[in-house]
Amino acid sequence: MPAARRTVRAAGLPAASSAPARLRVGVIGAGRVGAVLGAALAAAGHDVVAASGVSAASAERAARLLPGVPLVPADEVVAAADLVVLAVPDDTLSGLVSGLAGTGAWRAGQLAFHTSGAHGLAVLDPARDAGVLALALHPAMTFSGAPEDADRLAGAPFGVTSRPEHRPVAETLVLEMGGEPFVVAEEDRGLYHAALVTGANHLVTLVAEAADLLRTAGVGEPARVLAPLLTAALDNGLRRGDRGLTGPVSRGDAGTVAQHLTTLAERAPESVATYVAMAQRTAERTLAAGRLRAHEAAPLLDLLAAARTGTLLR
Repeated sequence: MPAARRTVRAAGLPAASSAPARLRVGVIGAGRVGAVLGAALAAAGHDVVAASGVSAASAERAARLLPGVPLVPADEVVAAADLVVLAVPDDTLSGLVSGLAGTGAWRAGQLAFHTSGAHGLAVLDPARDAGVLALALHPAMTFSGAPEDADRLAGAPFGVTSRPEHRPVAETLVLEMGGEPFVVAEEDRGLYHAALVTGANHLVTLVAEAADLLRTAGVGEPARVLAPLLTAALDNGLRRGDRGLTGPVSRGDAGTVAQHLTTLAERAPESVATYVAMAQRTAERTLAAGRLRAHEAAPLLDLLAAARTGTLLR
């Protein structure tokens, strides 16, 4: 049985004999995520019938990834679709769902999933109250709006939150989009998202910060220097956790760290606070992992405390 037919049946929609084998898909938010997921569902055999997007970038992305799909208001997307993909910013999701409920846009028997990592099912309650089968399907992947985003979806993990009886529907949709589902409990959704933000978004900031410091130091091509080092560091971190830590903080080299802080204060003062915060957390984790003993870490921790209070460089 084709995957699309399995999805229709599992969702409780009309049987294949009385309904199309494909789901009519509407995408609200044809941005970096929504357009890619819409294209993946189309590739799986579903029919993307409508999308919404307000920016010029969304219109361009929709034209490229969802050719021929009309851009219409959100309520018209819902009216046209069996499956509604809600790919809007976290802070606008609740208002969008409740606003559509207020206009009577949702109807019983529809499926809807949102792509927010920060939210679980509760944000979809207004739709569920109207009889919509609601799911939270978050691709744990970064999308930049570049053409390679579609390729990144293949094998990407999806954090799935659903009612137990709806899990087959959620997992089937994820598999159809080329992803790999894993379950995130409703109460863990916020912590799950904070973990991903720490690992992905903050990583980009740290890499950019390191590249800027290298440029200030006269290195013309920071990426050539950083790429092998950061690739090895990421591999160490993923395989060995805290045991993969290297560098002066993990060794308790307070003198080297003091020299770094002095240099940063002179050459890149805007980077001092970031360095101190990361060194502090690295020291704490090194201690907790038993890599340093308390008396070995004490001078370093005193140094960092002085840097945080501003007394170090007075």
